[in-house]
Amino acid sequence: MRSAITILAAVGLAGCAANDAGGPKTASSGAKAPAPGMGKGFDHNPYPSTYRAYPGQPTLITNVTILDGEGGRIDNGAVLFRDGKIVEIGQQIAAADAQVIDGQGKWVTPGIIDVHSHLGDYPSPGVQANSDGNEATSPITAEVWAEHSVWPQDPGFSRALANGGVTTLQILPGSANLMGGRAVTLKNVYARTMQGMKFPDAPYGFKMACGENPKRVYGGKGRAPSTRMGNVAVNRATWAKAAEYRRKWDKYETDGGEAPVRDIQLDTLRGVMSGEILVHNHCYRADEMAIVMDMAKEFGYKVTAFHHAVESYKIADLLKANDACSAVWADWYGFKMESYDAVTENLAILENEGACAMIHSDDANGIQRLNQEVAKVWHAARRAGMGISKERAWRWLGIGPAAALGVADKTGSLKPGKMADVVLWNGDPFSVYTRPERVWIDGALMYDANNPKMRPVSDFELGQPGEGDTK
Repeated sequence: MRSAITILAAVGLAGCAANDAGGPKTASSGAKAPAPGMGKGFDHNPYPSTYRAYPGQPTLITNVTILDGEGGRIDNGAVLFRDGKIVEIGQQIAAADAQVIDGQGKWVTPGIIDVHSHLGDYPSPGVQANSDGNEATSPITAEVWAEHSVWPQDPGFSRALANGGVTTLQILPGSANLMGGRAVTLKNVYARTMQGMKFPDAPYGFKMACGENPKRVYGGKGRAPSTRMGNVAVNRATWAKAAEYRRKWDKYETDGGEAPVRDIQLDTLRGVMSGEILVHNHCYRADEMAIVMDMAKEFGYKVTAFHHAVESYKIADLLKANDACSAVWADWYGFKMESYDAVTENLAILENEGACAMIHSDDANGIQRLNQEVAKVWHAARRAGMGISKERAWRWLGIGPAAALGVADKTGSLKPGKMADVVLWNGDPFSVYTRPERVWIDGALMYDANNPKMRPVSDFELGQPGEGDTK
């Protein structure tokens, strides 16, 4: 009976069975070609995406204010999408074959992208049995992959979609470890397996952490590291080991002979050094971020983004020079010493200095109101005399995080040829009174506030008394 309910729920949601490993292969579901120096030695994608878009219909939304995600704005605009892709945006668009939605007084944006989430790894209910985000057994756990803890039935996914307009999100390991393991990028769709949600061809992320967390978790147990200098020392020793591992594999792939002994942990670090895997580093203090950027130069890797980054405003010039992004909160600070020295204009200062910056959540509730987090920064910037427009600020939820995840060529903005990840808001998304009215992912309507049958409910929720009732 339970299986039958699950199938019916999936059909009711979007008119087709849920994405999973049994779905048809697509051109984008195979392994991504390895980067230079990451060649024939082993399979670089042993858990490939089986994601396929739900079916949609050609749709034209008219009479809306459009924020395109790259800093553009169109008043009284229109957006057309079909076959899962954006076809055209402008003011006067005709499409005889499309469903027309009159959005008078409403706003359209690209789907929101969150670069820092733990949904699925720390799902609801938040009990110990479901706590799978931190492999806190060693300061170095580069061998673990967050995707292997993702529970697709986490009710948080549907809340992020319906309440927050989130269509893409990166799931990272926690921050107990100096090197916490691989992160995975997901499409926010109902699926029975993690692979059915996995964003096709998105590069892996790699979670690292500075400061208080690793030194508290391990130093408190009488183990290294127990200080910030210990953090750096353990990191450097690990990178040195990884560099030797990479040298051996590069030689084997060039010259042949006997293959080196495989090390799952060092496989990931070799991928980081080759640029195949992107570093996302939990780090609050400006001085520590500067040290990490120097360590990256020492061992030949790059930091894609510092997360939380409360003190980024102090070193905007260094971050810009090192092409390192900052993923930050609007005003979440002061809960520990390294998060104390904050300013609400942090993100706006980085923007004005030309450094890469964006909003993130790191929270199952915060992910449902990232539009309001951007609005907070926008208002703080205006109070401080910084002329940042709404369309420019929306880049912090659009093309910015898409670039940090390595998927800016596919999503993050309303440009022809990109995925039709689209949110129709019932008003100005910079207002606390505004909610998503409809959300499309790859052109498929995944949520409609006016249609109870288009509100995603997972199998787990259907099995709970009083849940899943769409009458």
